Amino acid sequence: MSFIAASAKRLYQRNKNLQLFSWLDRQHFSESGTIMFTALIVGIGAGLGAVVFRLLINGVQILSYQQLGSLLDGIKPFHLLIIPALGGAIVGPLVYFFAREAKGHGVPEVMEAVALKGGRIRPRVAIVKSLASAVCIGTGGSVGREGPIVQIGSALGSTIGQWLKLSDERVRSLVACGAAGGIAATFNAPIAGAIFALEVILGQFHATYFGAVVISAVTADVVAHLFEPNLRAFAIPEYALVHPVELIFYIILGAIAAVLSFGFARLLYLSEDIWDKIPFPEYLKPILGGIALGVIGILTYKLDGFPRVFGVGYDSITEALFGNLTLQVTLALLFIKLLATITTLGSGGSGGVFAPSLFMGAMMGAAFGHVVNYFFPSVTAPVGAYALVGMSAFFTGAAHAPITAIIILFELTGDYRIILPLMLATVVSTFVSRIISRESIYTLKLTRRGVHLEHGKDIDLMQSVTVAEIMTTDVDTVPIDMPLNELAEAFAQTHHHGFPVINSAGDLVGVVSLQDLKRVILSKSIEDKTVADIATTTGLLIAYPHEDMGEALRRLARRDVGRLPVVAGENSQKLVGAIRRRDVIRAYNHAILKRAHHQHRIETLRLRKLDEAGFFHIDIPASAAVIGTTLTAIQLPEECLIVSIRRANTFRVAHGNTRLEANDKLTVFAGHKCIGEVRAILTREPEAEATEN
Repeated sequence: MSFIAASAKRLYQRNKNLQLFSWLDRQHFSESGTIMFTALIVGIGAGLGAVVFRLLINGVQILSYQQLGSLLDGIKPFHLLIIPALGGAIVGPLVYFFAREAKGHGVPEVMEAVALKGGRIRPRVAIVKSLASAVCIGTGGSVGREGPIVQIGSALGSTIGQWLKLSDERVRSLVACGAAGGIAATFNAPIAGAIFALEVILGQFHATYFGAVVISAVTADVVAHLFEPNLRAFAIPEYALVHPVELIFYIILGAIAAVLSFGFARLLYLSEDIWDKIPFPEYLKPILGGIALGVIGILTYKLDGFPRVFGVGYDSITEALFGNLTLQVTLALLFIKLLATITTLGSGGSGGVFAPSLFMGAMMGAAFGHVVNYFFPSVTAPVGAYALVGMSAFFTGAAHAPITAIIILFELTGDYRIILPLMLATVVSTFVSRIISRESIYTLKLTRRGVHLEHGKDIDLMQSVTVAEIMTTDVDTVPIDMPLNELAEAFAQTHHHGFPVINSAGDLVGVVSLQDLKRVILSKSIEDKTVADIATTTGLLIAYPHEDMGEALRRLARRDVGRLPVVAGENSQKLVGAIRRRDVIRAYNHAILKRAHHQHRIETLRLRKLDEAGFFHIDIPASAAVIGTTLTAIQLPEECLIVSIRRANTFRVAHGNTRLEANDKLTVFAGHKCIGEVRAILTREPEAEATEN
């Protein structure tokens, strides 16, 4: 009965959704009206999401360091080892088994979804990211909450876009709206939120996106204020430029920030590589990372018994801005925070790099301010001014987002007197960091996966095609216990140069080549020997169905092999296919067709409304009466035109003598009032047509 009830519920919900979509289609909302309305909804969701996420972090921190901490009072300070480790024990399995995209700092995953997946993000990412990052930060993880809020808001925007069946362009817009709302609700900085979405997430400034992201950012900020009226990331005193000579010091500060932020990005991914090589289950590595973080916490500076480098660290940033930390403390916290952050994220923690960048920038700037104040006391501003500018310079050096950095710090201060040194140091940091490396801390993560973005768009054609779309599933294999004389017959019959080797369960255990067989034939007898004696079983190059073909090609070229076995996943060696050299050509052709189809779709959507007419897509079912009929013989309304036909993997312009085939996908230009009649004519079955005649 429960199954029947669940099925009935799903059917009811589906019919309800279809009714909603049908109602929306009938309303003929304007393009701009639809974009603004959905942006408003996403802004509300992002604002609420930011509030709930902060409450989750506070709740986890209270549970961890007050309630659980009181139970562990007798072993202090060693409770700092246990609590982060417990957090890692929750975060690791949560991310590993439910949403791998929630691992790390999140923004690169959003950028990849926008560039390669039409903005599509799995709905579960918002939930998993919220829980994983809240636990990680609340138990002491040295990461920020901004990156997770960006990913949560973006996942919310993507989910709404997918649920409403919007185009890729609109879904991307809503993803950017979610990111803008997340940043705005975090820092009380709606302008910076909008700029961040355009500069970092989309990689371009476009009038179509700008209005939407501004509406979303402002809405999210207002919603956050309703629940947290005194929302402020950290307190900031007033600063001013003391003397024009001081600008030289800010230039030097910008250059130092660029070098240090570059080091931070490289050390972060070096840490990931080191942790990846540790022979330990991936979902348990955050436990080890928590223990390592606890050691750092025990040995470093504390504020009311809580390590300053744990969590987001906004209290310590505030003290640096007011000049309350000594030179020795700021220098120590700069490098200890770096170590704590790369340990947290490298081991598999979940959280952002935004707050750690601001923390390290504030400490770097404060240390620099102490030095110039000591040598040039009459011409330099207070230490806190350099800490503030250092935050902007360090972040932009890491993220290559100068406009975001300038705007967000300006919105936090609201003081024009600091804007000149702020802009100067930030621009210098951007210039120097781009000379050192063209990759930001966000794009570097994608580049390491083989995803190359430029201005928010992919520049590698093969990235758009997955291994699953191209791989050959009918693969000739040999069992591990096959005698070598039978293997020789298999080579002779198939003319293959190699076979994947499988066990009785169908798992890939190795590969064997014709050269392997020839070597053993020349050196000794093959009697009483099996494939297990000559197969290569270690260091295998394999591919996964979800990977893009660009990555698979790089793997093929690494050893100049002719084929690449494909297994089901990272946790399964089940052989599901293979990539051969002939598949590479097919993949390239498929990528070109896919790109052409995508561009065609964008253009048709841009012309969606024109004098109460638009472009519509109609699939011809296998049982349609029009199959085999030429277009001129089909009696369609005068205000209707069949524009193009997509058939299998080919795209063609429609002509009068073109005959329709089963499963053709038509692009039809028609008036809104007659599209129902057109659809009925093109999909009508022969029996229905005979009855009408």
